[in-house]
Amino acid sequence: MTQLAKGQRLKLRDTVPAGAFRVGLAALGLPVDFACFGLDATGKLLSDDYMTFFNQPRTPCGGVEVCAVANDTGGFAFQLDKLPALLERVVIAVSTSGGAAMSRISAGHLRILESHSERELARFAFTGADFSAEQALMLGEFYRKDGEWRFMAVGQGFDGGLDALVRHFGGAVEEAPAPQAGAAGAAPAAPEKPAEPSAKVSLEKRVAREAPQLVSLVKQAGVSLEKVGLSSHRARVCLCLDISGSMSALYRKGLVQAFAERILALACQFDDDGEIDVFLFGKRVHQPLAMSLSNCDGYIGRVLQQHPLESDTRYGSAMEAIRRFYFPDVAGGARSSPLKAALPVYVMFVTDGSTTDKAVTSEQLRWSSLEPIFWQFMGIGQGSKSKNKLLAAFFDSDFPFLESLDKLPGRLIDNASYFSVSAPDEHSDAALYDLLMAEYPGWLKLAAGHGLL
Repeated sequence: MTQLAKGQRLKLRDTVPAGAFRVGLAALGLPVDFACFGLDATGKLLSDDYMTFFNQPRTPCGGVEVCAVANDTGGFAFQLDKLPALLERVVIAVSTSGGAAMSRISAGHLRILESHSERELARFAFTGADFSAEQALMLGEFYRKDGEWRFMAVGQGFDGGLDALVRHFGGAVEEAPAPQAGAAGAAPAAPEKPAEPSAKVSLEKRVAREAPQLVSLVKQAGVSLEKVGLSSHRARVCLCLDISGSMSALYRKGLVQAFAERILALACQFDDDGEIDVFLFGKRVHQPLAMSLSNCDGYIGRVLQQHPLESDTRYGSAMEAIRRFYFPDVAGGARSSPLKAALPVYVMFVTDGSTTDKAVTSEQLRWSSLEPIFWQFMGIGQGSKSKNKLLAAFFDSDFPFLESLDKLPGRLIDNASYFSVSAPDEHSDAALYDLLMAEYPGWLKLAAGHGLL
């Protein structure tokens, strides 16, 4: 039986070759409802018929069906070969009502089981300590990749309950009729929603004018931010890229350029200057000109001409340079007390292998926990510099040191998150932005509580 951590993936052909299995679900401590959302390539419901829950217990094709699972609160039976070709993802979610928060969950899990024997094959466990006031969670998703089905443990909180989830995935929710004006006992009309700040409207016009290829990305990033209550959030965004030689194919195929554009789109939602700071690291660390709306087309190719791929991979050196840039008062060294700033820094840290300066990296992460900086680590590929062959049968990639950073002791607060991908374009835009927001909202609350923001 395989124990899954948040962000980890499973190749289903190695676990349930027939594609028929059950999923057992539990969330102890409060009444909940479970639902499955069958989504197309845009991240929206294929149709309302592909939302599977207590009131609609079966998809038209029979590929997903509500079922009872022994010793679990709820469950679904899956027959993946019955799902239509246009269906790309199936998201499993849990919701509550009446204002109850998911932080009340004492223990919960998602289990993948054999269909007939109900032998447990894989488990993703979680508790309410991982969440706060959210009223819904996206627990996991099955998705197509390279012609086969895979599973990812998600564990992401979602503001709002089941209705909010349905709307997010493009489904229709029956609205209660609004009270008529002047009716006895009618509640006063809600105040009109204030107009968006002119700076944001102006930026949207700039995106359409200077980088039209980013328009849909900016909108999708906005959807993910709205889900976690950060639609008005402001932050500085930094992209830190591995330029070791093993990254060569990813750069040559344009995958890093496309990924950088997705991060720039996120930055457009976080800051109205329309740019991101960029750092490159291999044996040395470089800071090229910032990536902006005006220069984003072909940006990565140009910076690689200035800074060709290098040998070695040194996370710690890059982290120190980033800290020096944003917080020069301690020049990248130790900090004795928390630092407060008006804006947090969100760092997207991308690598395809382990580092040769592990001690320095751990030190930098501990020191930076006293600063308003959040590190989102993403490992790419097969973890070629540190691969565990036993896990290769189940997971797309294995970066044990990055995983250890996510749990590093000795920090003021947890200031890092990690996930791995087989390639930078593995996830749809919607899925990627959801991943990038998996732990950041929780860090913001911790940072504010400890005087960093």
